[in-house]
Amino acid sequence: QVQLVESGGGLVQAGGSLRLSCAASGRTFSRYAMGWFRQAPGKEREFVAAISWSGGSTYYGESVKGRFTISRGNAKNTVYLQMNSLKPEDTAAYYCAAVGEGNGSRWFSARHEAAFYDYWGQGTQVTVSS
Repeated sequence: QVQLVESGGGLVQAGGSLRLSCAASGRTFSRYAMGWFRQAPGKEREFVAAISWSGGSTYYGESVKGRFTISRGNAKNTVYLQMNSLKPEDTAAYYCAAVGEGNGSRWFSARHEAAFYDYWGQGTQVTVSS
C-alpha cells in the first residue's frame, strides 16, 4: 500500500509556471506507475499525465501536451508535474494516483483511466488568473 501527498499548488497568472510534487510513502515507490488527474468544479475528473514504473514511458492528455511534463525521482519517492504556459482553464484541483506493477499489461490501454489507479492523494489546488 502507498500513501500519496501532493504539494506545490497555488495561484499563478496566465502564462506562468508551477511545479507540483507528489510524495509517496513506503520503500517500493519504483513498483508503482503514477498519474496526475485534475478536476474543476462541476466537471468530471480529467486525465493529465502518467509515467511508468521505470519512468521510461510517459503519456499526456491532449489539453496539456507540450506544456506539462511529468517526471519521477525514485530515490526521493516523488513524482513531479512541471506546468508551463498555464491557462485559466488549467484551474482545478490536481490529484496524483498510483497503480502497482501487477497491472503492467494494461499500461498502454488504461493509463489514462482513473479506474486504473488504486491509490489517490488528497489533491492540491491550482488557480490560474487571467
